[in-house]
Amino acid sequence: MKKTLLVVFTVLALVLATILADRATRVRPKVDNIVTKTDSTSTGLPEPELTLKDLDDKDVSLSQYKGKVVFVNFWATWCEACKVEIPFLIEMHQKYGQKGLVILGVSMDEEGKSVVAPFVEETRWDVNGQKLPMNYRIVVGNEDAADKFGGLIGYPTSILMSRAGKQIKRITGLISYEEIAKAIESQL
Repeated sequence: MKKTLLVVFTVLALVLATILADRATRVRPKVDNIVTKTDSTSTGLPEPELTLKDLDDKDVSLSQYKGKVVFVNFWATWCEACKVEIPFLIEMHQKYGQKGLVILGVSMDEEGKSVVAPFVEETRWDVNGQKLPMNYRIVVGNEDAADKFGGLIGYPTSILMSRAGKQIKRITGLISYEEIAKAIESQL
């Protein structure tokens, strides 16, 4: 009986210590007027100079999207939270693409195009009852690309940029469709 209680107490103590350590070391985002799960330290910064290759080996530069609202989404094929957001992004691209929204998916898979291209080609996503492919531009990212946006502490990480090329919001982790839509709509 004493051994069982000791094991239970030890497990509870470890769980509590883990929770407290997580809270103590977590980056605390500032609350602003659009999305509460954001890091506003990058708000107002200009978009970085960035050129990456898409899945057709064509150069894609952020500067080519001047005058458009750009939603840069850092993701990976193995990231479960990223897979939850992908249908949202497909729907957002359908809904707002004609109004000036560009969604740029930056894959951070270490294996690069050899893993990302088949994933994008073969995977279909449930979007309002339809099985759809990723319909927005995908580029292959790297640590340099992440560093230009101030580094990443997790996936997905998204940065919303205004038509003027200023970083408006930085979102780390999974957010809801409503939060993404509200942030984007505020810029269109």
